[in-house]
Amino acid sequence: MKVTSMFSYKGYKGTYLRVNLSTSRIQKNALPESLARDYLGGTGFCAKVLWDEVGPGIGSLEPENRLIFATGPLTGAFFTPAGRFVIAAKSPLTGIWGESHSGGNWGPELKYAGYDFIIFQGKSEKPIYLYIDDEYVELREAGHLWGKDTRETIKSIRDELSDDTIEVACIGPAGENMVRYGCIMVDFYRAAGRTGLGAVMGSKNLKAVAVHGTGSVEVADPERYMEVADYAFKKITTGAWGEVCESSLGMYGTPNLVSAVNAIGRLPTKNHWTGVFEAAEKIGPDILRENYRIARESCFTCGIQCKYISHVKRGPYKDTITGGPEFETIMALGSNCLNDDIEAIIYTNQLCNLYGIDTISCGKTISFAMECYENKILSKEDADGVDLTWGNPEAITTLIHKIAKREGLGNILAEGVKRAAEVIGKGAERYAIHGKGMEVSGQDSRAQKSVGLTHAISCRGADHLRALSSLEELGFGKTIEKRFGKEKATDIQDLLSTTYKAQVVKDVEDLYAIVDSLLICKYGTMWPPVYYFDDLAILIPPLTGMKEYGDLKYLRLTAERICNLRRAFNIREGMTRKDDVLHPRFTKEPMPSGPAKGHVCHLESMLHEYYELREWDKATGLIPRRTLEKFGLGHVADQLESMEKLP
Repeated sequence: MKVTSMFSYKGYKGTYLRVNLSTSRIQKNALPESLARDYLGGTGFCAKVLWDEVGPGIGSLEPENRLIFATGPLTGAFFTPAGRFVIAAKSPLTGIWGESHSGGNWGPELKYAGYDFIIFQGKSEKPIYLYIDDEYVELREAGHLWGKDTRETIKSIRDELSDDTIEVACIGPAGENMVRYGCIMVDFYRAAGRTGLGAVMGSKNLKAVAVHGTGSVEVADPERYMEVADYAFKKITTGAWGEVCESSLGMYGTPNLVSAVNAIGRLPTKNHWTGVFEAAEKIGPDILRENYRIARESCFTCGIQCKYISHVKRGPYKDTITGGPEFETIMALGSNCLNDDIEAIIYTNQLCNLYGIDTISCGKTISFAMECYENKILSKEDADGVDLTWGNPEAITTLIHKIAKREGLGNILAEGVKRAAEVIGKGAERYAIHGKGMEVSGQDSRAQKSVGLTHAISCRGADHLRALSSLEELGFGKTIEKRFGKEKATDIQDLLSTTYKAQVVKDVEDLYAIVDSLLICKYGTMWPPVYYFDDLAILIPPLTGMKEYGDLKYLRLTAERICNLRRAFNIREGMTRKDDVLHPRFTKEPMPSGPAKGHVCHLESMLHEYYELREWDKATGLIPRRTLEKFGLGHVADQLESMEKLP
């Protein structure tokens, strides 16, 4: 059935799908204009749907949880770099807001098929997958795919449908076994990695979502839009910034960060014990480029093209061919486990992709086990006979297999470090490095203080991609002065200072709320010479026809509406100021080496200032009614008040 849409805004298809897996009912629904106007798309859409449909106390692996695949108005609109999509649900890893993004071509394909997003609910009695071919949408039996890895699944679906152009998002055995950090893979080696959304797919018996589309994306003012898009492309690919981009991301991809963050003492090493890895050169960008890189690829219409393909030609990992590994994977399976075997890192990266496991949480869980082993909390017998000595690549490989299959110790580690530490006991929580239940991403707040606030306040746990400031990390002094004033610039540029860092983190968090709703890659915004609020205010009106978004105040209002709604979702689940914390490793254990030697992260002053800027209650971290009403969230205030969750 085709939905006749009176949707007036452009950049959208005006239709979304609702799939009830319990009843096998598929509905096509008109996209409300108010949803686009108030939440833009992507993350904003997800925030509204999860608030409305996933009430407090619903288990993340229960049928009542929703799983949303969403695009934004820029998805498929030939803007660089904007080929991404977002997946969201209540997270099985943290029990709160779960959100993960991926690039590649899947998102644009969904738009071209005619849909802005998909809502999955319920649970199928047997394994199935969703097939979308423009207006044709059906659920297909997937018992023959259950147990297959992600590569086999994608190839099998394409063979079954006799179409190699079909885009597939799928889970592997880890998602099927509901590993709490199971991920969703697209294009063979691109992952919607964090918060365990692959486990949500597994809990619903949903193996894959296969999409083929032949449509297009219409914009409001084609001539003006193309001027803006052309300017953006040239900004990234030519001139001084083009040279910087090509010589870093273009030449090395994200592994370039291994050297950069190690130099400032912020490369997580030995389960975040220190921020300096003496063997960083062995796993860094130069060795990867010189010895293993065989191809360079791009997400949809991206001018940066940071994705590389690696090939191990000889040795025990011979014939391993995989996308990446990316910086966070090199960190998690490399330096953080004291593993300097780059070929083993490439291989275990591929292994995680095939199983469908988030490499960050997986590597951090393994390093947790290794530190427990070092401190005799885990014995060799506890580890099923595996030698968990630091840096042992065979142990890392073995544990990945065990985690994905939930075998032996792997069954415990598949729960994530927070739950694993509770099961193991004996003081294991001292080595479970997490925030709100999610393993900490590849930064150390002792060496860059704003990272501490970023990790503490992130809506999805200890995460960098919702609010990480790269301004001081990479030394963008002129941009800092322009955005925050000369009088603040010196303190902001000081990595080890906490002064004014709350202002920077809030600003970035608001920016990313818009970026994740339009769905632009962070490498178009994380590095400041590219896109900022003023650029987006120029872009959105000719894209969508929503002229109000040309007003920076209106744009920032939408950003804060999204941030407050995600926060409210977590508050409804019981989160308060007590959860906006860092692991004691960062606040009580001084950095033992490197540029930040002797430093800890003093979080409280930054958190206090951040709450003030957000207009949240400083004592509880709850959101006052006046703040929620300021952003058009009076209905949210009503529900929180009924639950006694207003300050």
